[in-house]
Amino acid sequence: MSRAQITALVAGVGGFGALVAATTSNEWKVTTRASSVITATWVYQGLWMNCAGNALGSFHCRPHFTIFKVEGYIQACRGLMIAAVSLGFFGSIFALFGMKCTKVGGSDKAKAKIACLAGIVFILSGLCSMTGCSLYANKITTEFFDPLYVEQKYELGAALFIGWAGASLCIIGGVIFCFSISDNNKAPRMGYAYNGPTSVMSSRSKYPGAEDFRTTNPSKQFDKNAYV
Repeated sequence: MSRAQITALVAGVGGFGALVAATTSNEWKVTTRASSVITATWVYQGLWMNCAGNALGSFHCRPHFTIFKVEGYIQACRGLMIAAVSLGFFGSIFALFGMKCTKVGGSDKAKAKIACLAGIVFILSGLCSMTGCSLYANKITTEFFDPLYVEQKYELGAALFIGWAGASLCIIGGVIFCFSISDNNKAPRMGYAYNGPTSVMSSRSKYPGAEDFRTTNPSKQFDKNAYV
């Protein structure tokens, strides 16, 4: 199992977990520090409910009861984050099947294709999350710096930064998975070289003493001086 695939799997799964945490969080936008100091209350708003708390430590959350009264950008962010989480889930499954260490997925060539598919799915998941978080952040900053906007102004919440981090991890893991195909194609194939039949000279080279014995002149071995 290559280190690149391990790194891609950790990045992809970690990004998927961050996307789930960001989607379910209620801190997409929070009240500004100036208003919090004056009123001693904090308001958190997410994709699914609004929460309010005070300095005494009590919090109360109220979900959005109907989608028809929710603003359009919130509904768009909901759809993008749900798509990001769904794609991240399937990307994690495909990544496990495409790993070299697993016994499922078929041959190495088939695993390389599955790993590439997992990389594409992770990239799409990251792009969906990046788009959703950026759209929500753009709405907050536009209202904050608008001098004609007289309603409550909010700042960027922690969920946005978690979503951006998760999107970055998914994109990085997806790119590494896509490039892991080249590693599989460049893997050397095991082969056996044919050396041919063993010759007489090679067998003699294994026993150097035998060659000296056979090359000795037989007439010298039975010379008459040998019996004197």
